[in-house]
Amino acid sequence: MSTYTEITLPFEVTGEKKDLLTLLADQRALVRITARNLTDEQARQRTTVSELSLGGLIKHLAWGEINTLKVLTERDENAELDMAALSHNYELLPEETLQDWLDEYERAAAELDAYIAGLDNLDDLIPQPTAPWAPERQWYTVRTMMLGKLRETAHHSGHADIIREALDGQSTMAAISEGQSWADDVAALSADS
Repeated sequence: MSTYTEITLPFEVTGEKKDLLTLLADQRALVRITARNLTDEQARQRTTVSELSLGGLIKHLAWGEINTLKVLTERDENAELDMAALSHNYELLPEETLQDWLDEYERAAAELDAYIAGLDNLDDLIPQPTAPWAPERQWYTVRTMMLGKLRETAHHSGHADIIREALDGQSTMAAISEGQSWADDVAALSADS
């Protein structure tokens, strides 16, 4: 499978699980590359008309990994999304650091991936917490939940890249191609166009 980053899963899985976990790990790696070498001050900075910052996005993604694992393991048929817990979900608070949230993101992602790797069946139905935008209880397969996690991570990876480019001009794709022999060839082709 082609990925943007070098991914080696820390466990043996095959087929669909391998594909899902590899693509998700790749998207997570892109987010971390986007945030590399930033100060906490830069991570809090809003660089577009949006309220989003890189630190806030990473905090939100870490929280999403934690919450997904909680929903999977608890399988609570009465769960409601705690809206108060979301009040600063997209904001890197003054007492928080970017590195702390990057570490938490990595830790939570590893726990979620290990849980998925150990499952026998991606077709298990999991009750989803109700929320203001989803007031009726819904049941998703583990597969659907993980595809949703992949979609959300890719979505926010794009947000992060735009915020970073507006901050200091770094693009994630340029960052991952640094030092690669093929990068000079691609740059030359682009210049000739």
